[in-house]
Amino acid sequence: MTTTPQHKIGSGFGATSTAADVLDGIDLTGKLAIVTGGYSGLGLETTRALTGAGAHVVVPARRPSAAQEALAGTERVEVDTLDLSDLDSVRGFAERFLDSGRTIDFMIDNAGIMACPETRVGPGWEAQFATNHLGHYALVNRLWPAIAPGGARVVSVSSRGHHFSGINWDDVHWRNGYDKWQAYGQAKTANVLFAVHLDRLGRDHGVRAFSLHPGGILTPLQRHLPREEMVELGWIDQDGKPLNPKGFKSPEQGAATQVWAATSPQLDGLGGVYLEDCDIAEPAGADGGRTGVKQWATDPEQAERLWELSAELTGVNAFAG
Repeated sequence: MTTTPQHKIGSGFGATSTAADVLDGIDLTGKLAIVTGGYSGLGLETTRALTGAGAHVVVPARRPSAAQEALAGTERVEVDTLDLSDLDSVRGFAERFLDSGRTIDFMIDNAGIMACPETRVGPGWEAQFATNHLGHYALVNRLWPAIAPGGARVVSVSSRGHHFSGINWDDVHWRNGYDKWQAYGQAKTANVLFAVHLDRLGRDHGVRAFSLHPGGILTPLQRHLPREEMVELGWIDQDGKPLNPKGFKSPEQGAATQVWAATSPQLDGLGGVYLEDCDIAEPAGADGGRTGVKQWATDPEQAERLWELSAELTGVNAFAG
């Protein structure tokens, strides 16, 4: 299979499309999805959309009781415990799932944290890189025996935030001068690079991987940002109301691109590309514009280098040898 061009395909969908729109006419009966963080924000809308189309959704949750409450009344969903910042928890969840003997059709790596104060997890890892990237890297590799047989799609939820920073190769854990937005940018770049290399490794097994920017949406992802900072950024007014409602997507619109990535027949035979607004994105221009994907996030050599570093840090690599 050849490399998929990083250019729009004219999907017919756009920024205002919803998850229900992209699933119109698609029957997911008998399909199984895992959606990390599938009980809050975009993850919750993703879970609702997939189950509404007939899929069974497993929701790994750091707060299982909150997940059970948020998903109460939703059919075809189950909750299990998973803390992405804890590799023992990742292993435990993966072992429990593999013991069930089921295979995965859609793996949506949706959970994440954004712009948190400097936080260290595990052996002193920076929390955003550890949670958003390394936890998902280890999870997908441990679940590989359930991902490969059915030729699953793996969807890595990145962000336009990847524009803030490439991989800080000399100090990936930001031990020398922590900047919460650059650290977030690095983690989101890692999400894109992960999909690039996983697609390269998985395509011979029929597994394809995508990354994406869901759009700007006000969700619990902003929990670490003080109101004053969001006011300064021009997102909300002093009363907490969006200043430019048209500049933000609804959660239903925000979930659309990851649902499209996981399920759309328009992407059959494609992979390894970054998506936005329910289409393949264009490369980001050199003019500092806010759309498209930065070259540092799609560089196959950096993608391989990050994979090797991630394998070294986590001790997990489904493709070793």
